[in-house]
Amino acid sequence: MAALGVSIRQRRILDLIEQITVAVLYAWLTLRLWPSELSVANWYPLLILPSEGLVVFLLLIRRTTDRISTSLWDWSVAAAGTTLALLIGKGGAPIFGLLGPCLMVSGLVMHLGAKLSLWKSFGLVAANRGVKSGGAYRVVRHPMYAGYIVSQLGFLLVAPSLWNAAVYAAAWALLIARIHAEERVLSEDANYGAYKALVRYRLLPYVF
Repeated sequence: MAALGVSIRQRRILDLIEQITVAVLYAWLTLRLWPSELSVANWYPLLILPSEGLVVFLLLIRRTTDRISTSLWDWSVAAAGTTLALLIGKGGAPIFGLLGPCLMVSGLVMHLGAKLSLWKSFGLVAANRGVKSGGAYRVVRHPMYAGYIVSQLGFLLVAPSLWNAAVYAAAWALLIARIHAEERVLSEDANYGAYKALVRYRLLPYVF
C-alpha cells in the first residue's frame, strides 16, 4: 500500500484532524441517540455515550510517538472503522429480553477496562506507544476490540435494525483489518514478539 510521506509536523496535524473529527462525530452521535426523555425503555445511550466519550478523552491526552504507521491503508481503515461505529441509529423494539443489556454491560466492562489499561498509549491508527501485557491483555491480545464486538452485539438486540446490523458488520470487517495493521507495526518490537508467544489469541481464545 502507498505510504504517507509526511514530516513530524504533518503527522501532528493529522493527529489533530483525527481528534477533531472524532469529537465532531461523537457530538453528532449524542444528538442522534439521546432521547427526549429518559426512561427504562430508552436507557441504552447511558451505556454507549460514556464509552465513546472516553475515546475522545483518551485521544486528547495520549502520548505522541514516532513509531506510527504511515500506510495510507492503515489510516483509511482506522478512520473508516471509527466513523462507521458512530453511524448507528435508534433501531426497533428490543429482542431476546435481557440478553442484549447483559452483553452491552459485559462488553462495556471489557473495552473500558482495556482502554483504561492503555491510557496514554491509546490511539486509532496502528502505532507502537508501548506494549501492554497486564489485565485483560493476559487473555487476548486485543481485549478492547473483543469488548466492542460483545457490546455492539448487545446493542443490536436492544435496538435491532437492518441499518445497525449493516453498520456493525462493516465495522467488524474493518476491525479485523485494524488488528492485522496494529500487529504488523507492533511486531517490529521484540517485546511484542515475546508477548505474542505468551498470549496466542487475538479476540477469542481457541478461535482467533
